[in-house]
Amino acid sequence: MREERRGELLATAAEVFAAQGYNATTVRQIADAAGMLAGSLYYHFASKEAMVDEILTAFLDELWAGYDAVLAAGLGPRETIEALVTESFREIDRHHAAVAIYQKEARHLADRHPRFGYLADARRRFARAWLGTLERGVADGVFRTDLDIRLTYRFVRDTVWVAASWYRPGARHSPEEIARQYLSMVLDGIALRD
Repeated sequence: MREERRGELLATAAEVFAAQGYNATTVRQIADAAGMLAGSLYYHFASKEAMVDEILTAFLDELWAGYDAVLAAGLGPRETIEALVTESFREIDRHHAAVAIYQKEARHLADRHPRFGYLADARRRFARAWLGTLERGVADGVFRTDLDIRLTYRFVRDTVWVAASWYRPGARHSPEEIARQYLSMVLDGIALRD
């Protein structure tokens, strides 16, 4: 029962952090949104920092479990990119508020709070996974050799994750449908071919 309540409180905190930002959010606001007294929140969590830490850690742990499975699957470069994109959209669906927090707050938290050093590590790990796949694709003749790989990585990374700003879980399109449309545009273009 206590773990279930913790989960509910974290979900509420995630929504408040995502809407207002980490610095602008107070423990009282989270408690109000959860329908409890601010002091009661400390029964479950040591601090606001501990709450956002747990939210981001849960999201990144699940994301990396999915990414690691993709990277270990021995897929070709195009299939790896397709699977990474699909897994990313699934995570946006499952951890919508956490993704929004990560997008807005990760750099700030990593720079200002030592306990969030893992966020900088996550950025480097993302870059290695995606850049390595793109470089392998160029080397294998799957992707164009004239691409600026770092620019391509940034474009793909940012256009995938910015979807958290407009995507709503349970909406008309599933994460897999969104991934298919996105991949079709990125990998095949939107213009008709002669």
